[in-house]
Amino acid sequence: MVALAAAAAPVPKDQLMKPPADAAHYVVVSDAGKHGDQWRWQLPDGSTAYRWSQELRGWISEVDQVVRLGSDGMPEAVTIRGVTISGDAAETFAVKDGKASWTSTSDSGSAPAGGYYLPAGGIGLANSALIERLVAAGAAGVNLLPSGKATLALGPTQSITGPGGPKTVQLAFVRGVLASPFPVWLDENKRYFADIGGMSLVPAGYEGAVKAMRDVQEAATAAEVKAIAARFLTAEAKRPVLFDNVQLFDADKGQFLANQSVLAQDGKIARIGVAGSIEAPAGAQLIDGRGKTLVPGIWDSHMHIGDDWDVLANMANGMTSFRSPGTEIDRAKSTTARRKSGELLMGEPFISAIVDKKDPLAAQGAEVVSSEAEAIAAVRKIKNAGLWGVKFYTSMNPAWIKPAAAEAHRLGLHVHGHVPASMRPSEAVAAGYDELTHLNFVVMESMPQEVVDKANTRQRMEGPAKFFKNVDLDAEPIKSFIAGLAAKKTVVDPTIVIFESMLTQDGGKPAPAYAPYMNIISPVLDRSFKSGGYPLVEGYTRDDYRKSFANMVKLVGKLHQAGVPIVAGTDGWGIELVRELEIYRQAGMSPAAALQSATIVPARVVGADQRIGSIAVGKEADMVLVDGDPSKEIGALRRVVTVVSDGYVMDGDALRKAAGYSGRPK
Repeated sequence: MVALAAAAAPVPKDQLMKPPADAAHYVVVSDAGKHGDQWRWQLPDGSTAYRWSQELRGWISEVDQVVRLGSDGMPEAVTIRGVTISGDAAETFAVKDGKASWTSTSDSGSAPAGGYYLPAGGIGLANSALIERLVAAGAAGVNLLPSGKATLALGPTQSITGPGGPKTVQLAFVRGVLASPFPVWLDENKRYFADIGGMSLVPAGYEGAVKAMRDVQEAATAAEVKAIAARFLTAEAKRPVLFDNVQLFDADKGQFLANQSVLAQDGKIARIGVAGSIEAPAGAQLIDGRGKTLVPGIWDSHMHIGDDWDVLANMANGMTSFRSPGTEIDRAKSTTARRKSGELLMGEPFISAIVDKKDPLAAQGAEVVSSEAEAIAAVRKIKNAGLWGVKFYTSMNPAWIKPAAAEAHRLGLHVHGHVPASMRPSEAVAAGYDELTHLNFVVMESMPQEVVDKANTRQRMEGPAKFFKNVDLDAEPIKSFIAGLAAKKTVVDPTIVIFESMLTQDGGKPAPAYAPYMNIISPVLDRSFKSGGYPLVEGYTRDDYRKSFANMVKLVGKLHQAGVPIVAGTDGWGIELVRELEIYRQAGMSPAAALQSATIVPARVVGADQRIGSIAVGKEADMVLVDGDPSKEIGALRRVVTVVSDGYVMDGDALRKAAGYSGRPK
C-alpha cells in the first residue's frame, strides 16, 4: 500500500511563510486579467523559499515551498505545504546516505540519489531552479527523479519592455519532461524569466509583454510541427486505400457489420461492399482488417485547442474532428488557416469563443463584456471571425443571455455554455441555449438556490458533489426538465469523465481514464494520473461523492432514454474520450449508441453530417481502424492502428511516436 502525504489537514494560510518586501515577485495572468502571485526569496540557511497565492473563479491555491540544493545543483530537500484546487499540497523530498525518498498526496517512493527531483505538485516558480540547471548542463541534460531525463534547447530572442526598461529575453524548449517539448523564457543571463501560455507567469510589471512572447513562442512551435505535418500529409499517403475483411461500424444505422470492404479514393469513400467484393485500383494501399474494426473518424465534442503538439496527439488517438468550446479568436484563426494549408496536423475544428461578464470570476480567455450591447457586439465579433458558436459563461448577467442568444441565432451561430450564476439550466434553455455544457450544470436544476446563486465559484462542483446523491431522477424538478430537453432536442455535452476523476478517486492509483496510458506518455503525467479527487467538504465523505457520481451516471442514462442528444467530450487531454464512452455504457447506452455520440451525433449537431460523421459512399474519408471489437469492448477504440483524415492514410504507431508517446495504450 502506497504511503501518501496528507494524513493531517492541510497547513492553513496563516501558518504559511510570508514573502519579505524584497522577494522577487511574479504574477499569474491571462487575457482576462490577473489571477494570482508567486514570490521567491533566499532563507538564512541558503535554501530558496517560494510562495503562491491565487484565486481562480473561487478555487483557492495557498502554497509555500522550500528547496535546498546541494553543491551539484540538485535538490537535497524539498518541503511543500498548503492547499490547491486539488486539495492538500503536502509533499516532501529528502536525500540521505545516497538515497532519495519522496512522499506526495499521489505517491511515494525512493531511488538512488543523483537526479533532479520534479515534484508532483508545488509552485511553478520553483521549477526555475531546474531550468537554470538545464542551461548549465548543456547537451548532456539532467537526469530526473522519480524518472526520466530532460534537455533544453535555445530558441529565438525577443525584445520587451518592463519596469527596468528594454530587455531581451530568449525562448527555450525543454524535452523529456512531458510528451512534447514545453516552452520557457530566459533572461539575458540565461536565467529563468517566464512561462507563457493560456495562464502565464511573468515578473510583476511585464504583463504587457505576454502577447509578444506568446506570438514568438507559437511561431516557433508551429515551425516544428509543420515539419511533422509534412511527413504525414504526402501524395503517397493520399493514394487510394482498400480496407478488406473488416468489421464496419455504420454510424447512420447504429450497426456493426461483419466482413466488409471499404475503398477510399481521392479523399472520399468510393465503395462499400462485402469482404473480397471490391477490386483495388492500381497502386492502392491494401490493409487487411481481420480482427479489427473500421469506425468513422472520432470526435471529441469538448476539446479546447491547446498548442500544436496537443492537436497532433489527438490525431494519434483517432480524432479527425472536434469541437473547441472556448478558444481565443486569434488562436482559432491561426490554427484553422494552418490546418487548411497543410502546415498543421489537426482534426477539423468547430470552434466557439467564450463570452463572460467583466468580473474577478470571469473565464480566462473570454471576450469580457460589461453590458447587453457589448454582449451582442461580442457575438457579432465571433461571427465575423468565422467561428461556429458562442459559449456563455458562469459570470454572465442572466438578463443579457436572451438578447445575445437571439443575435447569435440570427447570425447562424450555435449557443451553448455554462449556466450563469443565479440561473437554472431550464431558464438558460428558455433564453436560447441550444446545448448545456457539462453535466454539473444539468444537475444544477435540482440544486438548492444558494448553490445556484454561486455557480460561478467552486459551488458548481461542491453543490452537485454534496447534494445530487439524494435527488430522485423520476421526481420533480428533474423529471419535467428532462422531458423539456427532449422535446426541444437540447443537446447535452456531459464530460462525465471529469466528474469520475473528481468525485470517486482517492490518491495513489491512476483514474480509469488514464490507467491505459500509464508509462507511455510522461513520468510527470503518470504521477498526475494518480492524484486524488476533488477535496472533501467538511461533513462529507468520498462515499457521499461517489453516490452523487453514481446518480450522475444514471442521469446520463435517463437523458439518453428520453431522446436528448448526447455528444461525447472530455474537457481534458482527449485521451479521456474512450473512458467517457465506457461510462455511457455503464449508463445503459448500447455500444452503438455510445459510439454514435462520438461520430454521427456531433456531426449532426454542427450541421456537417452530409459529408462527415459516418462511413458512407460519397462522404469524406475520415476513418479509424482499431484493433478489436468495440461492439463487445468499447475500450478497443484506444488501440488505434490506422487513421484516415481527409483521405490521408497515417500509421497510428508513427503518429503516437511523433506526438511523444512511447507505445500503444493498453
